[in-house]
Amino acid sequence: MENYNLIDGQVLPQVGFGTYKLNGTTGVHAIVNALNNGYRILDTAYNYENEGTVGKAIQESHVDRDQIIVTSKLPGRYHSYDQAINAIQESIYRLGVEYLDLYLIHWPNPKQGKYVEAWKALIDAQKLGLIKSIGVCNFLEEHIETLEKETGVLPTVNQIELHPYFNQKDVLEYHKEKGIIIEAWSPLGRASEVINDAKIGQIAEKYNKTIPQIILKWHVQNGVVPIPKSTSIARQIQNIDIFDFYLESEDLAIIDALTQDNGRLKDQDPATYEEF
Repeated sequence: MENYNLIDGQVLPQVGFGTYKLNGTTGVHAIVNALNNGYRILDTAYNYENEGTVGKAIQESHVDRDQIIVTSKLPGRYHSYDQAINAIQESIYRLGVEYLDLYLIHWPNPKQGKYVEAWKALIDAQKLGLIKSIGVCNFLEEHIETLEKETGVLPTVNQIELHPYFNQKDVLEYHKEKGIIIEAWSPLGRASEVINDAKIGQIAEKYNKTIPQIILKWHVQNGVVPIPKSTSIARQIQNIDIFDFYLESEDLAIIDALTQDNGRLKDQDPATYEEF
């Protein structure tokens, strides 16, 4: 697995590990296995209520802390500057680490209109050494343009919903122009019908791979960092075992053609959706 170079000089591996709903002892075991199986990005959030679980897994793994990209996210209820700074510190304490490698604003919550204030808090937290890299989740082009206009600082990462049924090609192009790396949440479509898609299944047979492996490889070849989650050791290994083959252009095109205008899985449009 190779790394992407972020615009702030940090690096990001090509595949991460999602931890949503991984809690308690079971969650610790799953995350420890993921680290031992080669994952180096651990993706959590304040609202996942499992930062303690992730921190415990980091402690119990045999992977050095400086090799792990620990990611967390700021909830919408803490977009005010002082609250954001406190939330960042609280995440660090819960995780039991000295700093966060990547910290993201979870949603722009545009109706509240405080995401620029939150972004300024992230900028200052980075200057204080609390965070190595700062970014966002679910931000539309208009939100990113506002951040750049108001602060002069672009996010290094934007984590968005992206899968074969919602490929966001125009969004990818915009981010490439800006030098912003896209991470994909729900890269396998939250185990929806996408992982049983017949056309992707035919491609999987061609390469002697599983459908999830084909989908994750499609992400990587599009320059996207997928963040799959699995508690199964076998599936964890499969999901990261995608670097011994390349999808041909015609196969990429077949997967691209599966996108749908209404492809969002839960209608979470960042222009209107808000999460606190």
